[in-house]
Amino acid sequence: MWGPFKALIGATLLAATAGSALAQDDAAAPAGFRDYLAQVRARASAQGITPQTLDATLPTLTPNPRVVELDRAQPGNPASPTFSPFAPYRARHVDAARIGRGQRVFRAQRDRLRRIERETGVPEEIAVAIWGHETDYGGYTGSFDLLRSLATLAYDGRRRALFEGELIAALRMIDRGVPRDRLKGSWAGATGNPQFLPSAYLRLGRDGDGDGQVDIWTSDADTLASIANYLREAGWRAGQPWGVAVSVPAGFDRGRVANRLNSPRCPRVFQRHSGWRTMAEWRAAGLLPQAGSWPADDVLATLIEPDGEGATAYLITGNYRVILDYNCSNFYALSVGLLADAVAR
Repeated sequence: MWGPFKALIGATLLAATAGSALAQDDAAAPAGFRDYLAQVRARASAQGITPQTLDATLPTLTPNPRVVELDRAQPGNPASPTFSPFAPYRARHVDAARIGRGQRVFRAQRDRLRRIERETGVPEEIAVAIWGHETDYGGYTGSFDLLRSLATLAYDGRRRALFEGELIAALRMIDRGVPRDRLKGSWAGATGNPQFLPSAYLRLGRDGDGDGQVDIWTSDADTLASIANYLREAGWRAGQPWGVAVSVPAGFDRGRVANRLNSPRCPRVFQRHSGWRTMAEWRAAGLLPQAGSWPADDVLATLIEPDGEGATAYLITGNYRVILDYNCSNFYALSVGLLADAVAR
């Protein structure tokens, strides 16, 4: 859950907590919070947020200590080279129940999904799998008051620029007609079936059923159209798979295909990938698909072995990297791809 949120803030998790506004004593915090919201009001007004929205929302907000606790509990980015195995995560997230629910959604929404794929190039099953991964097809979308959470995180100060921008984006959503009571979601400000941050909703949300609204909370069509639009804008290449499960031959020289580049984004995620090779080169090196068809010879892919040598490996394409844009986690992206494959069977 909270995929786009994680993609957006993954690089900021190591921000220092010293000097946080909410680390002050409880008596000082409310006055400081009110002063801060007065500054937000001025900046929001300068960006075109209406006085009516500002009057109806900002005076009602108070800090939420639970949000700060959850934010502080987020993992950092230790330098340890050890990694957890993928198999237990896969068992939890690509289980029979989630596959079955996804197949029912897939069948029920097939006409809409075909149209969305034609318009965006994003496969029907990928959009369904993202939805299933984020909120279990709408089963749980979060109950935190979005404005209160975002105001709390902005006031806390560790990532003020990020969360203040999202707070103002949420106010803009209200200006555009989204009901105030609909703005609920994760503690970190992600909302709706796709778990979009407010800025992502404003930029990428799409009306999938033609009613003139973008309803990612109760409309399946809008949810799926918005997810597909997110992936298209992130660079999805139509007609190319996300990846393929492969067997690596004994004695394979991994040093010859090692990645020599350092990624500025999510480095621990990308350091698990090999260098790029064409599918023809991987096949010539002895790698064999475990099932299904082999992608075209000229498709570029990298190798990832999430459970170590001797276990199932994956050749992953540029579209896998697009899934990482939604949530920069190898386990997440692999599970989305595998869930999509299972849903479409």
